[in-house]
Amino acid sequence: MSENASIYAQSGVDTAAGDLAVELMKSAVARTQGPEVLGGVGGFAGMFDASALLGYRRPLLASSTDGVGTKVAIAQAIDKHDTIGQDLVAMVVDDIVVVGAKPLFMTDYIACGKVVPERIADIVRGIAGACEATGTALVGGETAEHPGLLGPDEYDVAGAATGVVEADRMLAPDRVRDGDVVLAMAASGLHSNGFSLVRHILAERGIAYTDRSAELGASYGEALLTPTALYTAPLLRVLEDPELAGADGTSAVHVLSHVTGGGIAANLARVLPRGAWVEVDRASWSPLPVFRHLAELGAHSLESLEGAWNLGIGMFAVVDAAKAPQLAAALTAEGLDTWVVGAVSTSSRDLAGFEQGAKGVDGGAVRLVGSYAG
Repeated sequence: MSENASIYAQSGVDTAAGDLAVELMKSAVARTQGPEVLGGVGGFAGMFDASALLGYRRPLLASSTDGVGTKVAIAQAIDKHDTIGQDLVAMVVDDIVVVGAKPLFMTDYIACGKVVPERIADIVRGIAGACEATGTALVGGETAEHPGLLGPDEYDVAGAATGVVEADRMLAPDRVRDGDVVLAMAASGLHSNGFSLVRHILAERGIAYTDRSAELGASYGEALLTPTALYTAPLLRVLEDPELAGADGTSAVHVLSHVTGGGIAANLARVLPRGAWVEVDRASWSPLPVFRHLAELGAHSLESLEGAWNLGIGMFAVVDAAKAPQLAAALTAEGLDTWVVGAVSTSSRDLAGFEQGAKGVDGGAVRLVGSYAG
């Protein structure tokens, strides 16, 4: 260690640990990178050759940025950090595919109180593995040590990604039609939303993350860290399948919705055109055991939690009714359990009790009806 680095280390910043973390993650990052990535790991800027975009008639770039939220507190509590990276990629990249875009590249940012090389490497290996699974190049990132601001075992993660879609193939509310069928795709669990409520429920009951749950078949921490499902690669294969195109030659999938913060109805409403409405049939699925158990612990009804948790639906697809059975079968064959939950209507009706738009979008209206399957 140089004298300058030694002086810096006295303030709590260990540059040597940061260098070791980079060495531990390099091979995982390299597996995400094809010939489009220039410069490798460690440069000031990640470089991506955009020559492939010359083949597009009108390429539209799609971008997204997000984090994992307070789910990281559970990873820190049980010292398990190899799944948080997938959560981050899913939260970012699966927002990009919602408009029909193919992800190109991603960068990540990790802020921590102390660089523990093996912990940072675990996080980045998770990011890299999910990037590889979604066809996204991990072109760069930053690990920042903030002693005094964060505790030695505390960290937070964030990421940003860019994708591309041909303009006339972009998925948007203006493609939705009266009679379109709404398909739901299964979630793997809580994904990465609503964890402040989860943590509150467990704290109120005096339950530790290391406590074992008979209902969940694991410790609470392990069950809650089930990584967010990755939808991008299967969805892109279905979107690009000519056998699943509509009458106009474009995909029979008209719009997608990623069920994240805000819950079920709000996320579907924001991708519907104004004047369109959907009643989502609760009887079409049974919420996963983790949701039922947490609701019971908190003395909440499942219905009261629909604005906080996904309750087992990770993604919606609004599709051409004539192709709905084939699309549901194709998505299920791709590993995304898919079923019909409702249909779009544009008829005039009283929308009292519907969730209308969300996150600044003046969209359609959605409400959940009926009772959940047992």
